Amino acid sequence: MSKYEPLWGYLKENNKDMYKLSYEEIKDILGFDIDHSFLTYKKEAKEYGYEVGKISMKEKTVIFNKI
Repeated sequence: MSKYEPLWGYLKENNKDMYKLSYEEIKDILGFDIDHSFLTYKKEAKEYGYEVGKISMKEKTVIFNKI
């Protein structure tokens, strides 16, 4: 089980076409801050019907798009 599985499950459960989640919202879902390892794990989102779009370091947000 991936440490990011709660996030992927959240996306799938709520089934929106697009999410723009702040780092803080992601922390609330996961229980920990995302770090550079997120770049490795982001491919897992496809298994749940989503892809990671733009990651904004400036805005501290991540966009997820439904595939």
